Amino acid sequence: MEGAADVSNSGSRSSKTFKPKKNIPEGSHQYELLKHAEATLGSGNLRMAVMLPEGEDLNEWVAVNTVDFFNQINMLYGTITDFCTEESCPVMSAGPKYEYHWADGTNIKKPIKCSAPKYIDYLMTWVQDQLDDETLFPSKIGVPFPKNFMSVAKTILKRLFRVYAHIYHQHFDPVIQLQEEAHLNTSFKHFIFFVQEFNLIDRRELAPLQELIEKLTSKDR
Repeated sequence: MEGAADVSNSGSRSSKTFKPKKNIPEGSHQYELLKHAEATLGSGNLRMAVMLPEGEDLNEWVAVNTVDFFNQINMLYGTITDFCTEESCPVMSAGPKYEYHWADGTNIKKPIKCSAPKYIDYLMTWVQDQLDDETLFPSKIGVPFPKNFMSVAKTILKRLFRVYAHIYHQHFDPVIQLQEEAHLNTSFKHFIFFVQEFNLIDRRELAPLQELIEKLTSKDR
């Protein structure tokens, strides 16, 4: 699909996304915020880049970045789907100590054990449904965010983290073969700085990648 890849992509990168990309409407305030985020990211200082811009609404900033992380993870996972199969990953894990079972509280109330590709399909579809829900993620100016927005965003980010954790633990070799390592590390580092800045994911949830998190963030303390 021509033009689907990110502008900054290296020529070798597959432009295949796992799910359709979630677009923020051009000309909207959220689009301006996303452009601001991209510009500050370009400065190379991630700690600064994730901070709430002066005078902006925290909910809106978290919303824009959550959509962006969904799109990034969507693309990263899209590059390794050939390696993440029912056979290679019969359970959704992040190393030998961490296994995830899927439940969304509505369609699947009791957690089910399933393969990683199935779990990630459930997860990304569920996230997409949340992002497309105008009552949760309003895209129109003046429409307020719901009172429970932060708890919804925290659940989305907690679950998106599990896709990073699975890729790092189970599929890092193909990531290196595909020369996606720098892309994955930059994306994950941005994600971690963001969730740390606003305290969005419980430390215990981050345990599967704790060593990596310390390594990636220690240089910027």
